[in-house]
Amino acid sequence: MTKKRNEIKSFADAFRGIGILFRRERHAQIHLVIAIAVVFAGFYFSITDIQWLVIALTIAMVFTAEGLNTAIEKLSDAVHPERSEKIRDVKDIAAGAVLISCIIAVIIGCCIFIPYL
Repeated sequence: MTKKRNEIKSFADAFRGIGILFRRERHAQIHLVIAIAVVFAGFYFSITDIQWLVIALTIAMVFTAEGLNTAIEKLSDAVHPERSEKIRDVKDIAAGAVLISCIIAVIIGCCIFIPYL
């Protein structure tokens, strides 16, 4: 395969991964619905360019955390399918990272949208 073809395949694989995340993972679907609602609220309230930038980065942060959490969970299950306290800790830490990103996202959302209410 040529280098260009490899790069195109890498992008296709990444888009496939995004599709898997949003088609199969319930929490990612919930985050997507919330992100869409936030975008609509942003248009409704005509938020500033800087606020849009913060919203976009916040949405990206949550989706990235959710994607990494999902990847860690799937890898953990594949490597060690039986119950393990160490694997449980790894999964809980990854889930905790998602929770932290969600808490920060809510705080940012409140800081941006409460003044409009």
